[in-house]
Amino acid sequence: MATSSEPRALSRLAALAVSQVAGCAAASAVLWRDGEPSVTAASHPEVTRLIDAQISAGRGPLLEAMASGATMSCPDTLAEQRWPEYAAAALSLGVRCSVTLGYLAAPGSVTLSLLGARPRSMDPDQVALAELLVAFGGALVGVMSGYDDAQRTAGQLRDAAEARSLMDQAKGILMHALSCSADDALERMRQVSQRTNMRATEVARTIIDAHAGRASWPADMVRAGNGRQRAPRARAARSPRATA
Repeated sequence: MATSSEPRALSRLAALAVSQVAGCAAASAVLWRDGEPSVTAASHPEVTRLIDAQISAGRGPLLEAMASGATMSCPDTLAEQRWPEYAAAALSLGVRCSVTLGYLAAPGSVTLSLLGARPRSMDPDQVALAELLVAFGGALVGVMSGYDDAQRTAGQLRDAAEARSLMDQAKGILMHALSCSADDALERMRQVSQRTNMRATEVARTIIDAHAGRASWPADMVRAGNGRQRAPRARAARSPRATA
């Protein structure tokens, strides 16, 4: 699954390639997981058609760079014979040359495709810069992915702590109001949850609100457990003292 930061990282990589590599008129970047494209980004929307053409054909410089991590060069798409489907799609977009680089790493690999508008428009000396860019892109995606994972984990921990706090508070209210044990209070909440199809935390929140006078007690609460019980009374609001 793609994280929220990965598309931004790939878009930044494609934009850097166009602005920094001489002769590069457009670029695309792809994040791969388990051999499948997970996230794609391009400096120009129509460039993604080249990605689709290669995936549909099952061959092309993009797939070879992803599989091997090697740099795949296509000096002139008009004379290209190794990947006819790619060459035809490139020519239809006005792409006359390309350089595709791969960066293989865990948890995902990154490919960067540089596209030129003229044959051999990208100097071989520029390939070294492009290699640095794709390595930078791979590292950037890894950092952002780790950051998003950490953010999700932190959010899950906050949710778990909030849920535990709600359950403990509601359990204490029931223990006091119904003179029952902690286990019995939890069992009552569980039974109400099953009868009403409410999550346990929602039942707990309803109990807390009812205790504060902000809501009614769950209808099934007085019938849960053994025997019949009166609904616990809501906590009375304090009235201001009369002044002389």
